[in-house]
Amino acid sequence: MVKALVEIFTTPAIMLGIVALIGLLLQGKSTSECISGTFKTILGVLILSSGAGVIVQSLGPFSDLFTKAFNLTGVVPFDEAVTGAVIQKIAVVAKTSSLIIAFGFVVNLVLARLTPFKYIFLTGHMIWILAGFLAFALYDLGLSETNIVVVGSLVQGAVLTLLPAIAQPIMRQVTGSNEFGYGHLTTLGVVAGALVGKMVGNPSESSEDLKVPQSLEFFRDTAISISVVMLVIYLVTVLVAGPAAVAKVSQGQSPVTYAVVQALTFTAGVLILLQGVRMFLGEIIPSFRGIALKVVPGAIPALDCPVVFPYAPTALMLGFVSSVIGMIVGMLVSRLFGTVIPLPSIIGGFFTGGTSGIFGNAVGGRRGAIVAGFVYGLILTIPVALFYPLYDLPKYGITGVAMLVPDGLAVLAIIKAVASIF
Repeated sequence: MVKALVEIFTTPAIMLGIVALIGLLLQGKSTSECISGTFKTILGVLILSSGAGVIVQSLGPFSDLFTKAFNLTGVVPFDEAVTGAVIQKIAVVAKTSSLIIAFGFVVNLVLARLTPFKYIFLTGHMIWILAGFLAFALYDLGLSETNIVVVGSLVQGAVLTLLPAIAQPIMRQVTGSNEFGYGHLTTLGVVAGALVGKMVGNPSESSEDLKVPQSLEFFRDTAISISVVMLVIYLVTVLVAGPAAVAKVSQGQSPVTYAVVQALTFTAGVLILLQGVRMFLGEIIPSFRGIALKVVPGAIPALDCPVVFPYAPTALMLGFVSSVIGMIVGMLVSRLFGTVIPLPSIIGGFFTGGTSGIFGNAVGGRRGAIVAGFVYGLILTIPVALFYPLYDLPKYGITGVAMLVPDGLAVLAIIKAVASIF
């Protein structure tokens, strides 16, 4: 039963389809409308996930080439790998993290019902990552299984309720409404980046209003502008990496051909993802009104970062590029701490660095988008190096990877600080 419940919560399409179904049933919709809304929600999420998968598939080899091209060495910040490893290696963490997922969601619902923070966190993989982090941290501190579940569930529910509230003022500026929130463990990072971007930018100078010569009007097309940016990035990387490095991942294609195909594949993934987002939001928002009316009056779904991508595609790319630059600078700064050197997370740079650009654009225009992305890149690397010694992952046989998400690092650092006091 617990395993099935965990699978539901960590499979976004199924979980969100059930949420949509519950919302439609609470509104008294017909059988036809319930079936249609549920399946369209699931299909929208699957389309979104497929697009994300294409992007990840394109960025994976590119990340390796990027590392080799610029002679970078260090640990790979990869939350899913860390969570999967601690669950696999520590039986207590596997058991307690599953229960934290279930009871933490209940705590989230109760807090949303009883407090002014009406956010219900629905990003499945982030729920799973935080539960794994909490179970591991509390186990490492020597708590009993019961206490791990109790403390972990309370912390999980509280964090998942509060994080969307922190992001919502900027989310309202991004989307122009209060219909959904930001449900991700990078909230503190993207909000901090946006606030710095706000200080140096002008929200009236939006990245989406960039004036270009008539001969370059094609850049206003999202597909074309992303393609051109990624072509430049891929071509520079493969040329610097050299034919030998490219040959290991290109399956016989020449470096230039490989760069062109991968850049355009990346763009295709973005377009698929955006289509899924539109379809998904078109169903989940109306469906969620049933939950808002019946279970948690005024409830707001907190959703994964791609839901903001359609609102500012140019800012998305500005944030992506500037966050990668910020991560490289952050990696160099991390050398000073003598712990580990986090490699740039290219995938994180696109999905959450792009989000920081969108947030920065909403409050500081195009200059805000660039600065927000850069600051976020620093946040995505320097804290990783500072945090790494707090929990001894190598002691449990976990090497070469590190925790990444800023909110998760902050929560675990607070737990460690509280434990040291008591």
